[in-house]
Parts: sequence; structure tokens; C-alpha cells
Amino acid sequence: MRSIRPSFTMRGHRHGRRRTSPVPVTVALVSALALTATACESGDPEAGGDASASAAASDGGNGEIRIPDHIKDKLKEHGIDVDEWKNGAWKNWNKDDWLREAQDFVNPIIEDLWDPDRMRDAEEADQPVDDSDLSGDQGVTDPEPAPVEAAAVPAKYHDNAATAGKLLFDSPKGSMVCSATVVADPANPGKSNLVWTAGHCVHAGKSGGWYRNIAFVPSYNDAGMSLEELANATKEELATYGVWWGDWAQTSDQWIEQGGATGGAGASYDFAVIHVTPEKGSDGKSLEETVGAALPVDFDAPAVPEIESMKAIGYPAAPPYDGQKMYQCEDKPGRLSLNASDPTMYRIGCTMTGGSSGGGWVAAGSDGKPALVSNTSIGPVTAGWLAGPRLGEEAKGVFDAVSDKFAGQ
Repeated sequence: MRSIRPSFTMRGHRHGRRRTSPVPVTVALVSALALTATACESGDPEAGGDASASAAASDGGNGEIRIPDHIKDKLKEHGIDVDEWKNGAWKNWNKDDWLREAQDFVNPIIEDLWDPDRMRDAEEADQPVDDSDLSGDQGVTDPEPAPVEAAAVPAKYHDNAATAGKLLFDSPKGSMVCSATVVADPANPGKSNLVWTAGHCVHAGKSGGWYRNIAFVPSYNDAGMSLEELANATKEELATYGVWWGDWAQTSDQWIEQGGATGGAGASYDFAVIHVTPEKGSDGKSLEETVGAALPVDFDAPAVPEIESMKAIGYPAAPPYDGQKMYQCEDKPGRLSLNASDPTMYRIGCTMTGGSSGGGWVAAGSDGKPALVSNTSIGPVTAGWLAGPRLGEEAKGVFDAVSDKFAGQ
């Protein structure tokens, strides 16, 4: 989600020395409250650095580069040389070369690019808070909820939240992190390769384009090791259920056209769906079969007054958290309206910070069974609450488009 300064960002991390950073963009209800995305930074070269700023990230990825068939034509179309891309051309964030349109997503798989160091050290990037694009309290907004202290998910995470994981990606500011959820795919029942996250975790919004090297790690750090213990951890210990690269991603047109790294523009449409494939090639098992679970997505969840509780799950990375462990918050939701013309968002009390962006919100769906009903999008600088979009027709359109694209595969 988008986070708030000083400790929120879109839950992203810069590779290298650890520092405080904003995570996803968060929204503030009170004019004096500054918001930013809680999960990662803006990703706008004009907002904080030159086009090659991602040189801060390690080269990594000395392994094979694999390109799904449906991406090969797009690479040629955009003049991308595969070998140059593998050797670091992906770090070119020149605005003229940064692909941003919905149909332009490309994400060649560079094996072992996400080595233990890059997985562990990805951080949110520092970002100034800016509430200039907030429209104020319009529509239906309930009183601000009391903070709910995030509780650590017991390890092993796979036994307690098998569908949750960490999303890794590179932006102009470096290596970043969000959270994400394995969701059920009606076109491939029992064999889903779909992941749900926030739009700001895959695309920079109105001032940028698609992020790169997007990969999902289900049950990241499954044993719940400390940062010190992780210093010598192997890739298999960090990614027990593998590293799954996004071979297609889709977010809302509203996010692409309106979204920003700070403030609330586009937050009501801040969701995305990623189709993934295993880094090392398929053994025939889907992501759902590998982790043993997938949450259905409910696009007709009950109204706020009818919901007893919602649970948000993620990997908060901004202080006081370090991004290595999974946490959750559970609270009765309220309503947050950023703009009368946009759908009202869900809001819960929660102290999770940047890095938790994109993490799934679970509640009883329209059939009474647990379902994904939202994702972490924004929160205040004070990190006392989180807000997520309601999933309606626009979200269902994004989901169906990705599901249909890979139907029967």
C-alpha cells in the first residue's frame, strides 16, 4: 500500500544500507495529516533522481534469462535486447523508454536476480509526504478508528496463512517490497497461478510505468527467523515455496491515469492481479498446488455495517518493523471517502507500516466463507490505520481479463 512518511512507503526497500522509508501511499482524513503510499516509493524519475537511479540495486541475476512466449513479441516490439536486459539494461528508467500502457507489461525472468541479499535488503524508499492531491472528506466517512496493534503471525507462516507472501520488484529508487495473496482462478480451478496485490506495487501511476523484476515469494521467511538469523540464510530458507515471477500483470485504468506516490489519488482503484510462473521452470505444479491454498475473491462483499471484522495480512517493512516477518491486524471496518465521485474505501485500525501494501484483507464473503475482499492501499503518517479499496465491477474486470488470458493453462 502507499505509506506515510516517515516510516511508510509503498512497502518498498532500497537495496543497500537500511534506512527509514515510506511505504505505500497513505491517505489522511485530517488536512494536517500527511499521507503517502505504504508500500513503495513513487517510481517517478522526476520525483527523486535520474533515470539510472536504480544502480543502487545489485546486479544479481547471473543465471539464465527466461522469456514466456507471450512476452517475446513485446520485447521485439519495444526494441528490448534480451542479453542487454539481463546484464542491466532493465535499470534504464528514462521516461521515454519506461513502458506504462496497460498492454505494454514485460517482465523477463532473470534467474537468481532475487538472491538472499536482495530479498532480505529490499526496503521502502524515503519519500516526502504530500497531501496536495487529497480532496478532503467527501461522501461517507466514519470516525477514525482506534489503532490496532499488529500481531505477529505464528511461524510457520505456511501453516497459518498459506496464501500470503511478499512481492519483490525494482523501481527507479531501488529494490522494493509489497505484500500479496494467492487467489483462486475460476478458469483453472485448483490450479491457480494468480496473485492479488495493490496497483501501486506493479505500476507507478500517472508519472511512471510498470515496475520491473516483479516476483512473488509465498510464505517468505516461513520459519520467522530474525534479521540476524537471516544474514546467513539460504535462498531455500527465505523462499521455501519458490520464487514466482510475474509473466503478466494488470491494474485499473484509473490507477494508471491518476495514481501517485503520495496522497490519495487513484486509491479507490489501487488493486492489481498478477499471473505468475516459477523462476526455475515448471514441474507441472501450479502456485495454488504448491502452497496448498488459494483465496476466492469476493466482488460483492457485504456493506460495512454488515461486516463484523476484517483481517489485513502483510510484511510491514518500515520501522518499527524490518520487513522480514508476517503480521496481521483484525478490526471491524469503517468507511473512508476520499472523493465523492470514487467508491468509498474500507478502513480499519492497524499499526502496520510500509511493506504491508498490497496485502490481502480477508472477511466473510457474500456466501459467508472467508474471501479476499480488499487489499492494503493507504494509511496515515502516524500508522494507526489502513484503508483498502472496495472490489466492484472495475476490479472484477481486471481479474477476469487476467484469468481469461490464461484460461486452461
